[in-house]
This record gives sequence, structure tokens and C-alpha cells, in this order.
Amino acid sequence: MNPTFFVFCEGKTEAAYVDLLRRSFRVPVEIIARVSDSNISQPYIDRCKRERFTTQEDKTFLMFDLDVPGMMEHLRKIKDAVLLLSNPCIEYWFVLHYKDINKEMSSAECLALLKGIDADYRKGAFSTVMKKILTDAIEDAAKRAKSKEAYTNPSSTINLLTDELIKAKK
Repeated sequence: MNPTFFVFCEGKTEAAYVDLLRRSFRVPVEIIARVSDSNISQPYIDRCKRERFTTQEDKTFLMFDLDVPGMMEHLRKIKDAVLLLSNPCIEYWFVLHYKDINKEMSSAECLALLKGIDADYRKGAFSTVMKKILTDAIEDAAKRAKSKEAYTNPSSTINLLTDELIKAKK
């Protein structure tokens, strides 16, 4: 039996992206979205997982942006979870599918950069063209992400999830 990947995330963009991955890889992924930094906790995660069928091989991921002060410290308190953190925001991970960017930026600058690449981009929704790039260029994005120092601006560790999905698919 394949493990289930539990992905707790903060917003509709993250949920839409994980849903795209779930449909692309066709592996068991449970998306628990709209968890704000104030209520993501070990008891919350345990409660959510109790309501579902689980195995010892399941993995828990926390997908959040680091543009909120104190977010990383808060998330590090949760045991046995893989941190999928983008700094400044998830749009940086999307940009890495197109090109490598190393300059520090704000969330607004990152969003503007992505809209410059794909004028149709809207938070929580992907064009058909962008969906194809987000699935076809995963390994390029992962390679670029791995060259960055985790959790600094700019960086993303979402490749930790995509690497697991690629491995599970094989």
C-alpha cells in the first residue's frame, strides 16, 4: 500500500498546486487547506489525521510562505513534519519552473515577476499553459531550489514534496 501524503497548507494557491500534483502523479495526497499560522499545531494535525485512514508510512508536510514573521519558528515546533517553505512566497517556487532567480524580493515583487512571465496567472488558478509547465519542469525547478540555502530569501523547499511524489510514482 502506498503511503498517503498529508499536506497542510495556508491558502487556495497552495491547495490548487497540491491538487495539480495529486492529479498529475496519481498518488494518495490529502490536502488540508486554509490553516492559518495561529491554528496549525501538533494537536490540530493529529486530530485531522485521526479522521482519516493512516499507516506508518504516511508523511506529513507543511506548506507555508515565510513572508510572515515567526512562521518558521512556529512550524518547527511540529514534530515529524517536512517543512515545504517558500521565501518569500509560493510564487517563487512557480518562477523556478521557468528560470533561476537569486535576488532577495518581497512577495509583491515575486508575484509581479511571475505575472511578467505568465500574464494570466491569478492566485489559486493556473492557465492550461502554466499547468503544463508546473508539471513538465518540476525537475528543473527542484534543481534550482536545491542550489539555494533553505529558508533564506529567495528559496523554496517544495521540491521535498515533489521528490517524494516522483519516487512514489516509480
